[in-house]
Amino acid sequence: MRHLYATEHFTPDESEVLRRYFTNLDQPVFALVNLPEVVKGALFARYSRTPKSLRRLFLDEFVGELDISGDSSIDATVGLQRAEDLYDKVFLEYGDDSVAQLGGVHLACEQASNLLTKILEWGRLMAYLEQSTRYIAYDARLSNGRYRYYRDPAVLDSPLGARYVGDMDRLFDTYAELLPVMQQWFTKRYPKEASDSDFVYRQSIRAKAFDALRGLLPAASLSNVGIYGTGQGYEALLLRMRAHPLPEARAYAALMLTELRKVIPSFLKRVDLPDRGGAWSAYLENNRAAMEDLAAELLDGAVPADRPSVTLLDFDPQAEDKLVAAALYPFTNLPEDQVATQVAAMGDDDKRRVLEAYAGDRRNRRHKPGRAMERAAYRFDVLSDYGAFRDLQRHRMLTIEWQDLTPSHGYSLPEAIVEAGVADRFEEALARSAALYTEMTGPFPAQASYAVSLAYRIRYVMQLNAREAMHMLELRTGPQGHPEYRRVCQEMHRLIAEQAGHRVIAGLMSHVDHGTYDLERLESERKAEARRTALH
Repeated sequence: MRHLYATEHFTPDESEVLRRYFTNLDQPVFALVNLPEVVKGALFARYSRTPKSLRRLFLDEFVGELDISGDSSIDATVGLQRAEDLYDKVFLEYGDDSVAQLGGVHLACEQASNLLTKILEWGRLMAYLEQSTRYIAYDARLSNGRYRYYRDPAVLDSPLGARYVGDMDRLFDTYAELLPVMQQWFTKRYPKEASDSDFVYRQSIRAKAFDALRGLLPAASLSNVGIYGTGQGYEALLLRMRAHPLPEARAYAALMLTELRKVIPSFLKRVDLPDRGGAWSAYLENNRAAMEDLAAELLDGAVPADRPSVTLLDFDPQAEDKLVAAALYPFTNLPEDQVATQVAAMGDDDKRRVLEAYAGDRRNRRHKPGRAMERAAYRFDVLSDYGAFRDLQRHRMLTIEWQDLTPSHGYSLPEAIVEAGVADRFEEALARSAALYTEMTGPFPAQASYAVSLAYRIRYVMQLNAREAMHMLELRTGPQGHPEYRRVCQEMHRLIAEQAGHRVIAGLMSHVDHGTYDLERLESERKAEARRTALH
């Protein structure tokens, strides 16, 4: 596996420091040990906005702030045998799965393709922080001189190997060539205001250019993901990955298991036992294969009907009444069905008063009403570019299922690309992406999506309750958001109000922003600079 990934080189002094805090120095997957929780959290937060690896980031920006004088004698395995013995007694003898919820690990997952990051981020009960395409320029190469995309060994060893590398390199070449063009165009389009510093303005222009061009990047593009999870969460993730049809996922699961066993070995004993984890992964794999066969048989020949990009599939016409009853329930001693009967006899004004009181005076979007909001639910079918999907997929307190990424649904062409006069080069690159995908589908159906650029659309379904809708729609329509996912979430909010007729519920989502903005990141960068100034 080593040749698949770029290996970072450290000086002997750097290596001596790093060995105390990372489970290895030469693999793309590694766990963090012997560090305060606040440092781990800060590292992962910084991780999403830098092109640096986590170990390099630690050396450059964090180690100087730590007192490491006494750390050289720390051994992460101290007490491990005693802990394992106790775990075996409780877990293996009594079968208490909840014990595996009590041990957590910060795991860095580097040089993962965009297809793999969506697999890594599937679980609800884990925390993820992924490198952002709007802060990282993909024109830079890795330490081995290669562009940042995944090279599947089977593809490279096939007759398609040379074409795969050549077409991928040309996609990245186009991105690199257009990046200064778009930065210059945005600079002319949005002149700097006197009140903004050079740094704030430059960051906003860069983000705008990255946003406009990220659609060129193929799904093979590499990203770094920081994960924090419990032993139970990692076990479930690894079982899914070991059953996944994407070879990269299965190989990466082996890397993860090796590192996790260095810090929480007891919690992962079942993963590769044939009669435990092996049987579980086989169950997942067999079910997937059976469903693929049935779908091909029963839906053969059907073609996608014309639909809006966001379709509200399902909602409860009585949701607002049910939400009123749920809001009142904790404050009475009545059965809920009796409360519902009382609510049915109320006038609209009284129902509105209840819901507005329940939501309260929401000064900002972080002020959230309680779980009564979970009484209303919505199901949407969405067709958006893959770039928007990869941002919305990270919302885990909902149900999301997606189809394979292909070029068949067309692509999103940013207006700025057209206005800057480079649409022909953008579309030429996308045509190259689609042609490579077509060539790969026969011999490499699981890997073919690597070739598909992020501008191509993917279809997915999202089912969420009103409480999660409030969180997601308010967050993702913020002025700093990417225009594509802002558009999706604005339309979801409109459909809740107009098609479902839940105008009161939609009104409670008072921080949904339907405005349009030029430099989306500008105000956010201004606020960040004000905070930095206040600290000094």
